[in-house]
Amino acid sequence: MPRRLLQRYMPHPDALKRRRSLRFVSHLIGNPSLWVLSRRTVANAFMVGLFSALLPIPFQMLVAAFGAWLLRCNLPLSIGLVWITNPLTMPLIFYGNYRVGAWLMQTRAYDAPEDVSTRWVAEQMMHILPPLIVGSLVVAIAAGLAGNLIVRLAWRWHVLRNWKRRRLKRRRQPKQPPDEF
Repeated sequence: MPRRLLQRYMPHPDALKRRRSLRFVSHLIGNPSLWVLSRRTVANAFMVGLFSALLPIPFQMLVAAFGAWLLRCNLPLSIGLVWITNPLTMPLIFYGNYRVGAWLMQTRAYDAPEDVSTRWVAEQMMHILPPLIVGSLVVAIAAGLAGNLIVRLAWRWHVLRNWKRRRLKRRRQPKQPPDEF
């Protein structure tokens, strides 16, 4: 994986520790093992971040931070991936999770009305919640594992491609005779 590209967009831990709103987690932010960019830490960060993002719970970023600390993976990537479910994408993603859960539980999935309101959601909550939870867990686990696998494979492909380029470059260079004393 392009480590330099990831490092370019990651915040510096010292800058985050100085922020007043993050002082209560400065010991977590200052842990250097949570900022390492390796194949394992990035792949596990994708797994934690995608899993946390697809859960229909509040404070997904805290869940991602705890998961990053627990698995010793890259903290900024784990937290950043949670923003896949932002206010624009959240309704579509969670409706998809609900449909998956209804299919798995073999129950009738309610079609969304033309104008979804909080009142409609509150009235249907008892019918919506079980399939939503089941679907969200299944999709979150599948997405997390798929993200982990894809990052590991992409990282390996990138490393092998670089090795091949270097080998070809060495072969093209003319051989120089050894220096004599």
